[in-house]
Amino acid sequence: MIVFPIAKINLGLNVVSQREDGYHNLETVFYPINLRDALEVYPMDGGFPSSVACDIKTSNIPIEGNEQKNLVVKAYNLLASHYNLPRVHAHLYKGIPTKAGLGGGSSDCAYMVKILNSMFRLGMTVEEMERKVASLGADCPFFIQSKPCYAEGIGDVLHPIDLNLKGYYLCIVRPDIDISTKEAYSHVSLHTPVKNCRDIVSQPIETWRDELVNDFESSIFPMYPEIEEIKVRLYRLGAIYASMSGSGSSVFGIFHKDWNFSCEFPGLYCTTIPL
Repeated sequence: MIVFPIAKINLGLNVVSQREDGYHNLETVFYPINLRDALEVYPMDGGFPSSVACDIKTSNIPIEGNEQKNLVVKAYNLLASHYNLPRVHAHLYKGIPTKAGLGGGSSDCAYMVKILNSMFRLGMTVEEMERKVASLGADCPFFIQSKPCYAEGIGDVLHPIDLNLKGYYLCIVRPDIDISTKEAYSHVSLHTPVKNCRDIVSQPIETWRDELVNDFESSIFPMYPEIEEIKVRLYRLGAIYASMSGSGSSVFGIFHKDWNFSCEFPGLYCTTIPL
């Protein structure tokens, strides 16, 4: 069986407060976008060593680290602790840039739970799958349904919203910079926004530029001015709205028209997709 995990962008991201458990309370709008990985899963035959229950191979975009620590494997192990799962092979083709603030790893995790639930008829409801994947990543629950949501808590308390950006085009630029989540949070300023991002995105998109803010930009941009320059350039190219997604390092711009923006960002990952 094969599924196609999608990416997301953040439309506004406010870091409101720090929690007693060390995490942070957020306010953000998750919006799904048609940038995809491919995840194929099939049962393992008896000829393979019994040392690994979920064998994974990745291709296209390299993923650093031990493959057994990949979120896809962690999702399998989580379900295997509750259900009698057979051993499986997984092939993950990465089309979503890593360490980009686009949620690729979290999406792979959530889609692994969905594919296992379907393949082996585990009978989990949407709500059960959302609860289970929340233990593996704050934005994992969003990808169970992959619908526009206003998110609170650590990003796991989801409220569906009526937001449709069909007809616009999204340009995503990912500089050759890796920003760790720990680094991003260590410099961010905590505050409650004057206006909630959920309310702002209900306004005409032309108003977003002056009101819709990603709090990580104020600390990330001084450290990595080349990321800020991408946002500035997207506005110069005619973006209606531009922002860093998540804690970076990718930056996106929303445009009225499709165009090949890659020539404007030579040497960087750059893609344009319809919303």
